[in-house]
Order: sequence, then C-alpha cells, then structure tokens
Amino acid sequence: MTRFLTSTALALTLALPAAALDLGSMTDAERSALHDEIRNYLLENPEVIMEAVAVLEQRQQQDQVSADQEMVSRNSDAIFNDDHSWVGGNPEGDITIVEFLDYRCGYCKRAFGEVKELLETDGNIRFIVKEFPILGEASVMASRFAIATKLEAGDEAYESLHDALMAFNGDVTEAALKRIATSFGLDADAIAARMEDDEISEAIAQNHALAGALQITGTPTFVMGDQMVRGYVPLEGMEQIVAELRKE
Repeated sequence: MTRFLTSTALALTLALPAAALDLGSMTDAERSALHDEIRNYLLENPEVIMEAVAVLEQRQQQDQVSADQEMVSRNSDAIFNDDHSWVGGNPEGDITIVEFLDYRCGYCKRAFGEVKELLETDGNIRFIVKEFPILGEASVMASRFAIATKLEAGDEAYESLHDALMAFNGDVTEAALKRIATSFGLDADAIAARMEDDEISEAIAQNHALAGALQITGTPTFVMGDQMVRGYVPLEGMEQIVAELRKE
C-alpha cells in the first residue's frame, strides 16, 4: 500500500504547474504540509488508490502481452516447426495451438478434455504437444516413454498413449507404462528399450530450452497464435481466443 500511496502522491505533485511547485526549494515545513494535504486527499477519496491500482495492473498486463508476443515472434520456428513434436488436430488448420505439458500436472489433465473438445468441434486447428516434464522423475519417465512410442510405433500410437497418460491417475512406473502400451497392442518392451535414446534426451532438452526462452515455468502453458496463455483455460476461454485470432 505504501508504494501505491507514494506513486499517487508523486502523480499529484507532478500534475501541478511547474511554477506552483518547486520541490527542491521547499522547506521541511512546506514539504510536510504538502504530504499532509496529499494524505488528507487520499483519505477523503480512497477510490483514487483503487483506480491507480487498476490502471497499473492494466498497464502491466499490456506490457506482458507485448513481451509475450515478442518472445513468440523471436522463437516462432522452434515453437511451430520443430522436428520432434507431435502434431495433431488439423495439420493444415488456420490456427496453431501449442501446449507445454506434464503428464502428472493436475491442471494439464483438467484441460485435456476441453482441448480435445475444442479440436473436435472446431476442425480447423493445428495442435502441437511440447513434452515438458517438470514434476520429477516420474514425469520424465512418462515423457520419455511417450516420445519413444512415437519413434517406435508412429504418430497414431503416440496419440493413443498420450491420451491414456492424460487420463491416467495412478503411479507412473515403467510397469504401468508398459501395461498401457500393451492395451493398445504396442510392443511395450521395444518402446521401453528406446527410452534412453539420445534423440529423446535431445527433444526434451530442446523443449526445456525453448520454455526458458519463453519464460515458461509451469504447466499447462499454451501458445495460441502469437499469444501466450499461462495456466488452465476453460473451453469457452479458448474458443474466444481462437475467434479473436481469426479476426486479425
């Protein structure tokens, strides 16, 4: 609160004509009187403080949006055109959504069904998954197994496993991962044998480096067109963002 009072006081004093106020030549008594006047004004008009806070928050949000757009532009090739991420939805869609996710992230799981519904009902969205394990060794294991599935069995197998992992609420172990893969008729042992491939390590490392460049620290984080959306967004919110992007 002190910071906002100080900012408001400064704004009030700066609004005065230069001839009416010379802070450098004021006596201690005059400066004290000015402070008392400002304090009394704010006490009589406390809504000014909230107005100043609202303006400050709006400016900070605008600054964040601009900074995000700049980061997306600077890293667009790595975001939208890397050679290791799975691409789903409509590969020729007019809007691209990228999701940085962790299979053990509760909010990623919560968003999963809504993202899927958006892709199915819209039909013109390109969707990219960035494996971004940040919640411990079990998360890394799940991502390694998922990418190994893509390398060993292809994109359709990856999608099936990905969807199953997003719905899975048990402990992530190699045995559990193999059971899921086997349920889809996949060769679980062959997939597990590839989990430590250098190609997989490099893919995860690249995703972490990209997340660092985009100042992403949590999951889920979405890149939607030129916008970044940090955290869970309900279906209606995603639909609104997509509609706004199409108007641009």
